[in-house]
Amino acid sequence: MLNIDPIRHAYCYVIIMQINYYEIGLVALLAVGVVIWLIVRNRKDEKAFEKDELTDTIDSSDPDKE
Repeated sequence: MLNIDPIRHAYCYVIIMQINYYEIGLVALLAVGVVIWLIVRNRKDEKAFEKDELTDTIDSSDPDKE
């Protein structure tokens, strides 16, 4: 049978299970902020891309019309 000291084992378990909820909250908040920032940035880039594509198609000359 294994010789495990129950007091030492329980102490290690308590140290591992100590969770700092402030750090977890801060990391989660930062992650949500980064996701929102990326979504807003992507929408701006997509609108700018569509606007550029629209002006490029309007400005390009059609060889059939000439």
